[in-house]
Amino acid sequence: MMKAANLVALPHQHLAAQRRWQPLETAFWAATLLPFWLAPTHLVLASQIAITALFALSLDLILGYAGLISLGHAAFFGSGAYCAGLIARAGWGEPLSGLLVATAVAAVFGYASSFIIVRVNHLALIMVTLGLGLMLYEAANRAGWLTGGDDGLQGVSIWPILGRFDFDLYGYSAYGYSLAVLFVSFLFARRVINSPFGLSLRAIRENRARMPALGAPIRARLRTVYTIAAALAGTAGALSAQTTQFVALETLSFQRSAELLVMLVLGGAGRLYGGLAGAIIFMVARDQLADLNPQYWYFWLGLMLIVVVSFLPNGILGGLAALLGERGRQ
Repeated sequence: MMKAANLVALPHQHLAAQRRWQPLETAFWAATLLPFWLAPTHLVLASQIAITALFALSLDLILGYAGLISLGHAAFFGSGAYCAGLIARAGWGEPLSGLLVATAVAAVFGYASSFIIVRVNHLALIMVTLGLGLMLYEAANRAGWLTGGDDGLQGVSIWPILGRFDFDLYGYSAYGYSLAVLFVSFLFARRVINSPFGLSLRAIRENRARMPALGAPIRARLRTVYTIAAALAGTAGALSAQTTQFVALETLSFQRSAELLVMLVLGGAGRLYGGLAGAIIFMVARDQLADLNPQYWYFWLGLMLIVVVSFLPNGILGGLAALLGERGRQ
């Protein structure tokens, strides 16, 4: 009886331990405030990094934890961006309510598409997600009367945050706003992952065929996490539209989805902070390489990706974790 009780308590003890904040986590989030003082001229880039980090976090929930590969995740990012942009262009520029509505629209879209997603696996899953993304991209391109087509959605006017903080050219409000939304979203994602539901997602990823024998409703849980990921991606898209006051057709492009996968590979999928680290590395590297060599910066980015995959197959955070673990054992 005591052994059985101990076995039941082990997962709960493990989850409780993972919910505790570590010193490195606190240091990481404290460091996100440094750009306000150390790089005030780069706050626009910092806000885009925060938005991209949230976008990468949303993909990590389905790829790193549930094992669902997607090449069309930009569909949810773009749907959130267009929704927030259209609301503002219609005359309602209040950012927080626009953000919530865009998040809800992306969640509904994700839930509707999840019924198709959970029925396929592997290569078929890649093709289905890619197909959904391409369909939405072409639909937005054809509906130029609504979305602006190739010219993008213009005329987006966002009111000051809480009626006080204007979106200035220097990016102070944009970065503070994006960082706050990223932190709240991260807390939510962290809670989801470090819960029995998150533990079941990892079990589905590791052995999907065995989970029904344990009584786990696989499709229902995959639909749930897919909807959550779509909502967070929509939030990131809405942030992008509100902080730039413009929505480009590129927000729905395949390239944006592909770059997101690159970020997870660089940072390390299934590590919660992997998407955040990958977004920081990718965005900073792209910014610096584009300044050094505007024509061939993709070459150096590709070289960096090859090196990381060759020597750190679990991403940079995975390599650091392995190094620290080896030193701990020694």
